[in-house]
Amino acid sequence: MSRDETKNYLELDRIIFIGRSYEEYMDMFRLDLSDLQDKKILDCPAGACSFTARASMLGIDVTASDIAYTHLSDDLKNKGLEDIRYAMNNLAKAKDAYRWDYFSDVEELRRHRLKALTDCVDDMNANQDRYVPAILPSIPFPDHSFDLTLSAHFLFMYSDRLDLTFHLKTMKELLRVTKEEIRIFPLVDLEGQRYNHLDEVIQFLTEAGCVVKEVKSNYEFHANANSMLVIKI
Repeated sequence: MSRDETKNYLELDRIIFIGRSYEEYMDMFRLDLSDLQDKKILDCPAGACSFTARASMLGIDVTASDIAYTHLSDDLKNKGLEDIRYAMNNLAKAKDAYRWDYFSDVEELRRHRLKALTDCVDDMNANQDRYVPAILPSIPFPDHSFDLTLSAHFLFMYSDRLDLTFHLKTMKELLRVTKEEIRIFPLVDLEGQRYNHLDEVIQFLTEAGCVVKEVKSNYEFHANANSMLVIKI
């Protein structure tokens, strides 16, 4: 990829900067604090999630990685505020595609997304070394850098624009940088349908020597987005 192509690929208006909360992460990945202690953890792609900020405050060793982190934190915060406004306006028109038991209404969801964004950007300003730019499928860490890798709301969801080859290359990189376990949530596309190449991904992982399970999550907001892939290496 040339420098100009990379610059175009990283233009801020092409990046969605919205994130989930620490509590959502713990529920979607079925984690408790004991699962995280004494582990080196990677969140990739992390976006505007507050998991790294909150977990770090609890003494957990977490690194966040995302294409967005090539940009200045102030620019990311402004982009995040814009993206939240856009997302909430559109979500209000499509409420039936979501389950409203985790969040009671759009306003509560908006508050959670704003809090996640603020926590993320504040921690980015205070601890910049925790936030590492990455352009998937490449991940800029040495082999076996992390015990546990978490990946939410990216892989499988954008199957209309990211093909199977991209997913397999990303899986190979996740396996390279992870020592023990990878968890990926959810297993559906933007329409809420099971990713149509998921069985091929599972076969790839199994042939690489992994033990792979589809596990029900404790979290469902987007309808049918209620399972994760647990990959034991």
